[in-house]
Amino acid sequence: MRHFQVFSFDFRDFVWTFVMYGLTLTAVAMLLWPLLTVFGNGLQVLSWDFLLASPEDAGRSGGIAPILVSTLGIVLVSLTAALPLAFGVAVMLTEGFNPAGWPATILRCSLDILAGIPSVVFGLFGLSLFCRQLELGYSILAGGLTLACMILPTLARSLAFSLESAGVAHRAGGAALGLSKQSVLWHVMVPVALPGICAGVVLALTRALAETAVLLFTSGYSDRMPESVLDSGRSVSVHIYDLSTNVPGGTPNAYGSALALLLLLALLSFTVHALTRWMQRRMTGNTTRSL
Repeated sequence: MRHFQVFSFDFRDFVWTFVMYGLTLTAVAMLLWPLLTVFGNGLQVLSWDFLLASPEDAGRSGGIAPILVSTLGIVLVSLTAALPLAFGVAVMLTEGFNPAGWPATILRCSLDILAGIPSVVFGLFGLSLFCRQLELGYSILAGGLTLACMILPTLARSLAFSLESAGVAHRAGGAALGLSKQSVLWHVMVPVALPGICAGVVLALTRALAETAVLLFTSGYSDRMPESVLDSGRSVSVHIYDLSTNVPGGTPNAYGSALALLLLLALLSFTVHALTRWMQRRMTGNTTRSL
C-alpha cells in the first residue's frame, strides 16, 4: 500500500521566519557596513610608517605614534584607578551587604544612575576637579582619572554580576572546607568569576578607547610625544574627531586612525583574555596546592 506524505504550509510561520531572518540580516549588515568602510579606507593609509611617525601638517600627513602613546597612557591610568575601586564596590555588593537590603539597593541604583550620565558631564566634572582644583592641567593623568570616574559604575556592576554568577554552591563548598570568608573570596569566587571579570574589563576598555567628549575637556589637544602623565596628550578618538571635522583633507588619515583604534582594541582585548586565562590557571593551581 502506497502512503503519501501531506505537506502543510503555515503562512504565519513563514511570515515569522521571514521577519526574523530579515531582522538578523539587517543587524549583521549594520555591523559589517561601518567595519568594511573603515577597513576599506583605512588599509589605504595604515602602515608601519603611519604607526611609528609623528603627525605633520595638522594630521594630514605623517603618523600617529605620539597619539597612540597618549591613548595607552590614558587607558592605563583609568584602569589602574578604576579597577581596584570597582572590585571593592563589587565585593561590598555581593559579600558585604545583604543583597536584598536597602544599602545594597541604594548602591546599585546609584551606580545605574552614574552609568547613565552623559560623558560631557563627566568631562566638565573632570575639568573642574582634576584640571583646576587639583591643578593637574590638561594632562594624561587628568584625562585618565576622569575616564576612571566614568567607567567605574559600569565596571563595578559587571564585576558584581560576575561574582554573583559564581553561585551559592561555591560559597557553601568553601565554607564546608573550613575556609574563611576572605579565603573563599580569593581562592574560590574570584577564579570562578574571572571570565566575567575579563568581560567587564574589556567593556570598560571599549568605552574608554571610544570616548571623545571627556578627553576634549581634560587630556588636552597636543599631538606631541608625551614625556610623562602630566603632559597633555591627544587620544586616537579625539584625533579622529579633529581630522574629520576641523582639518580639510584629513579624512584619509581619519580612516587610518580609526582602523588603528580598532586594531588596538582587538590587541588589548586579546591581552586581557590571555592574562585572565593565565591568572585563572595560577589561582586554581595555588588553591589546589593549599587544599
